[in-house]
Amino acid sequence: MSFLSVLSGRARCRLKPQLLSTPSSSLSTRLTLLNPIRYFASKKHKATLRLAKGFRGRANRCFKLAINRVEKSWIHAYRHRKLKKRDYRRLWIQRVNAGARQHGMRYNEFMNGAGRAGVGLDRKILADLAANEPFSFKAVVDVVKLRIAGGTR
Repeated sequence: MSFLSVLSGRARCRLKPQLLSTPSSSLSTRLTLLNPIRYFASKKHKATLRLAKGFRGRANRCFKLAINRVEKSWIHAYRHRKLKKRDYRRLWIQRVNAGARQHGMRYNEFMNGAGRAGVGLDRKILADLAANEPFSFKAVVDVVKLRIAGGTR
């Protein structure tokens, strides 16, 4: 079987027939002529393998395996961007609850009173105050306690 019969029809039309038929042309010369055909595919494969860098096993070397792992990693990344927001909110609630309980209040009483008192601080800021600025957090708790004790809306 000759080299020409191995080539597909598409590759045959892209190559110059006189270069393939000359006996002096080596196999490496013939194969280098095929490179322009795979330009886009090679570019796509390189980009995918670049995204798969650091993956375990053959998934960082073989395109067929890498494409599945890269798509799966995109799924995980999308899902965990949502989960990260939930996790941080839970952490902030725990910190605010711990700070409020140090001053004799429960979390729900504190947040309800903070809303009625017009405290314009969100959970993230309140959690940071409770963890790093205990005196400032105590001042906020005192404002909330005054509002609850006053009983006015």
